[in-house]
Amino acid sequence: MTHNHGSEHTHGTGNYNRAFIISVTLNTLFVAIEAFYGIAANSLALLADAGHNLSDVLGLLLAWGASLLSQRQATERRTFGLLRSSILAALFNAMFLLVISGGVGWEAILRFRDPAPVSGRTLIVVAAIGIVINTLSALMFLAGRKRDLNIRGAFLHLMADAAVSAGVVFAGLAIVFTGELWFDPAVSLLVTVVIVVGTWQLLRDALNLITDAVPAGIEPLAVRTYLAERPGVAEVHDLHIWSMSTTEAALMVHLLVPTGHPGDAFLAQIYRDLHENFGIEHATIQIELGDSGQACALAPENVV
Repeated sequence: MTHNHGSEHTHGTGNYNRAFIISVTLNTLFVAIEAFYGIAANSLALLADAGHNLSDVLGLLLAWGASLLSQRQATERRTFGLLRSSILAALFNAMFLLVISGGVGWEAILRFRDPAPVSGRTLIVVAAIGIVINTLSALMFLAGRKRDLNIRGAFLHLMADAAVSAGVVFAGLAIVFTGELWFDPAVSLLVTVVIVVGTWQLLRDALNLITDAVPAGIEPLAVRTYLAERPGVAEVHDLHIWSMSTTEAALMVHLLVPTGHPGDAFLAQIYRDLHENFGIEHATIQIELGDSGQACALAPENVV
């Protein structure tokens, strides 16, 4: 039996250090401004949004740290380096946001029973600043959101903030023109809904990756069919496809080739095809010749 490796690593999705620095700085300043005026205006909507923005700052720091760790070189003990740290960051980001949204939602329900005076004009001005800051920050992560779950998490946080800030502007306008204080906790509940909806898919994807599910963009049957159709291949078994990080997929498989080892050129072509057609960066292929006296113990479908 021989093991062969094909790998065209592209750790990370590009250098986002500048985007992270700018986003963290702008959002930290905005959290301080929003919290100050939220207290001054007695606005739960502003305070809720400030809490959400604070969670985004922490989430951005977590995503940034994971992005840097995932680029660390492999060691003798950590043979894949720290690639999976980006998956952990996406998972923690999603869980943290859901906890924050639960607290905001509960406080909003309590505020419905006991409305408090709110400065609508303050809501409008501060939240409008938030729309600009979060939209500009999100645009810096726009290009990488489809290739990297970690970057997508940062992008979704910021876009959700921009949408929530727009809701706070609406609450401020409604309070100014109607005098109805219930708009403030109502928008706070809207904040909760936006966070949960925007975070649920991120949480599900992160859980799938951390439990070694096949990445969403790869169809396992298509990969199996491709391998089975290679010249000389009589059987495909022990096929596993999983994510090493939020950007890199890996594969291991046994190919039964009764006519003899097909050679390095055969393997090299498969590696290129897996990379170009399925986005699989790291492949390990074991060639078997089908000796009846040495049957592969991993061939049965019920054996992992």
